Amino acid sequence: MTDQTTHDAQDDPRNADLKFYLNGRIVGDGEAVVSIYDSGFMLGDGIWEGLRLYEGKWAFLDEHLDRLFEAAKAIDLDIGMDRGEIVSALEALRAANGMETDAHARLMVTRGRKVRPFQHPSLSRSGPTVAIIMEHSVPMVGRPLRLATVPHVRGLPMTQDPKLNSHSKLNCILACIAAEKAGADEALMLDVHGFVNTTNACNFFIVRKGEVWTSTGDYCMNGITRSKVIAVCRAAGIPVFEKNFSVVECYGAEEAFVTGTFGAQTAVGEIDGRVIGTGEMGPMTERIRALYKELVAQ
Repeated sequence: MTDQTTHDAQDDPRNADLKFYLNGRIVGDGEAVVSIYDSGFMLGDGIWEGLRLYEGKWAFLDEHLDRLFEAAKAIDLDIGMDRGEIVSALEALRAANGMETDAHARLMVTRGRKVRPFQHPSLSRSGPTVAIIMEHSVPMVGRPLRLATVPHVRGLPMTQDPKLNSHSKLNCILACIAAEKAGADEALMLDVHGFVNTTNACNFFIVRKGEVWTSTGDYCMNGITRSKVIAVCRAAGIPVFEKNFSVVECYGAEEAFVTGTFGAQTAVGEIDGRVIGTGEMGPMTERIRALYKELVAQ
């Protein structure tokens, strides 16, 4: 069984008494409930964003809001709030929880309450549901991750576009379960052509001969941290390529790491039982982490 994930956080007693945002109100845990008829609960019909608070500032907030509203348009969902109102909700909840830094927010929007338990969007007549969970959260950095390649793939855009940050995550959950059954922490998922794509929860990079490689982006989630890593590499003169590569090329990499809003950059030490490089975080990953921290602080 796995004993580590990319979302492990240090215990914080302040999280025992959090406030939450739900449909325009700041509420306690007992009131933070949605209907059993909610389309998000019933069908996974919704979208979400994860945001990270550093020193009083939501990192890359504009990019997260761009992605949120683009996803809402893609699924024909009226959020019922403009960008300013979303920011106000985040700030109100931040103030209610007394958060200044090292906090993580999950902003969720569903199509709302349905009148009958079936899939047609017209049955959602009292939506949307807008909810925010915000926690005091410092990533717990343990050993580098162990990954296992799994049969579950990142699919074609005409099935469910991997770029869509939707509530429907079952494919990734099944991949995660398969990796856990193989004794790994997370799944390494391929695209429909058999090239390396992402993990079940994060974007994926390797380092070979001083070059940083990640997938083409054709089948991967539209990761904001991924795009920032590519940008800081280019700005620093580090060769970085979005390209097709195989699992075999991963085995021979000097370093590997994953990226995401929560953990930023997390080292990978093993893939399918093969030790990657030294099995520890390598110098290129360390350098990219430092460059990313500088970017966040700007």
